[in-house]
Amino acid sequence: MFSVIIRQPEKAETKAKLVPGIYRLGSSPASHIQFPRPEISAKHCLLTVTEDSIKVTDAGSSNGTFVDGRRLGAEPADAQIGSTIKLGMVEIFVEENVTPQADPVKSFSPALTSKVLADPRRQEEIAREIAKSADKIKTFEGRDKIPVLKISGIPEDSRPIVQEIKKQAHGELMKRLNLKRMAISGASEEELADKAKGTIHDILSELTVSLPYGVTLEKIETEMVHEAIGLGPLEDLICMNDITEIMVNGPNNVYVERAGILFRTDTAFADDNQVMAAIERIVSPLGRRIDESSPMVDARLKDGSRVNAIIPPLSLIGPTLTIRKFSKTPFTVHDLINFGSMSPEMAKFLDICVKLRKNIIISGGTGSGKTTLLNVVSSFLPERERIVTIEDAAELQLKQAHVVRLEARPPNIEGKGEIKIRDLVRNSLRMRPDRIVVGECRGGEALDMLQAMNTGHDGSLTTIHSNSPRDALARLETLVMMAGFDLPLKAIREQVASAITIIVQVDRHKDGTRKVSNISEITKMEGEVITMQDIFIYKHEGWSPDGKIIGKHVGCGNIPTFMEDIKRAKLELDISIFADGRGDYRK
Repeated sequence: MFSVIIRQPEKAETKAKLVPGIYRLGSSPASHIQFPRPEISAKHCLLTVTEDSIKVTDAGSSNGTFVDGRRLGAEPADAQIGSTIKLGMVEIFVEENVTPQADPVKSFSPALTSKVLADPRRQEEIAREIAKSADKIKTFEGRDKIPVLKISGIPEDSRPIVQEIKKQAHGELMKRLNLKRMAISGASEEELADKAKGTIHDILSELTVSLPYGVTLEKIETEMVHEAIGLGPLEDLICMNDITEIMVNGPNNVYVERAGILFRTDTAFADDNQVMAAIERIVSPLGRRIDESSPMVDARLKDGSRVNAIIPPLSLIGPTLTIRKFSKTPFTVHDLINFGSMSPEMAKFLDICVKLRKNIIISGGTGSGKTTLLNVVSSFLPERERIVTIEDAAELQLKQAHVVRLEARPPNIEGKGEIKIRDLVRNSLRMRPDRIVVGECRGGEALDMLQAMNTGHDGSLTTIHSNSPRDALARLETLVMMAGFDLPLKAIREQVASAITIIVQVDRHKDGTRKVSNISEITKMEGEVITMQDIFIYKHEGWSPDGKIIGKHVGCGNIPTFMEDIKRAKLELDISIFADGRGDYRK
């Protein structure tokens, strides 16, 4: 339990006891603790009190809330016994309460205005509100919080001060050095880096502001150099191989996914302008643009990592950036087997399907690993064939020698010059391809893809967004309809059944692991229904105590209908891999 001593100008010192609850401090009569002073905002700050802690949160005050001399940012700060909380000219000293707990309203009656105390109903309302907030604290404390991944090493409560220093330093940097003009004039990256480092070092050396605890000039200087000539905090994150996703929600909130778990990082950009500068550095070399007239863009990094950016006015929290990182060394089929994403039998079967020129669709949800699996399956393509890849933003990393990479193009500032994936698919048919690999079918190009598969371009690969093999067929029908032709549904299904042989379903589970959950074969048409059979599935058996999925990949007892093709091609395949291992799966 805690007590507080409240000191304010021209008033007697008062002492009050705090019971667990949430207390609103401000100049408004609606405050639990009211200070009717001009420098204090109507809703100035909140005190969240538990049995053993006090957290202070600034509520958007005009002149700030301070704990032990440090101004609070967006995050709450702990007030320990002996701490001083300052609101304008009011000082609140925290001390340990050694007396029995008292009623919260009576305890605070010296600090409340006579107008509030004169209304018994208002006293009862405050008591009820504090009692409710105490229950809320118990509930919230039990909830899972997003863990913090330490990248910069700057303490969280020091970040607002660091951000302010960086803003002021960036303003001075712009006055002393025009990096954009130097780049246009032909200065090399090394010259830009040396000049920026020297100027930033001089600016920070002139600082008269004392740095908060745990922060050094070297750390601030490194962050500023990255923001001035690189991608800011993203520079360190991109170099970390175990990070698979980077999410920037405005300048102050940078999240990452590592090993399937979401983390909030302790790093941040200086302001919105620095986030915009990083986005510009990514999209400009690709001939793409982002501004208010075109506030969304898809792009890629040099290593092929996928980038999406969306800025105000569409994003209400500031510039937002999402990077789907790809490994610098592309995953191989052996990696996926070691990860447990597929079994050796599955890999062998897919290898044979590719060699037999069977058309394959990889299906899955967002972030399930479709592109990674497509890369792996594409590695089975023979070296002696001409491969044409078609993508919205080039991500595939094929290692074969004879590969032609095509990438769609967005419209220019006048709304002209757009080249869609569908245009590239049609053009690729004139390029003498042995195999066509489409990064993702998401529109009318699905019809052109099916027609290519049905007219001699066997062995093509693509991906599609769906939650199951059966859903993939329904989505494929929808995409064909988007081509703008009024085709009968039966005709579309006949095209699909004739073109597609294998659907591989990949799923992302709640523990962050990606697994091939189904390998299904399209067999034939019965009436107006496309029939399928599962060849392999992932049999889910439960969850481990630490939240990891338990299961195994098993055969379903169904023999592929093209076994004769396998024999004629003289490819070795042990039929026992298809043995039914599901056990009680169907019960």
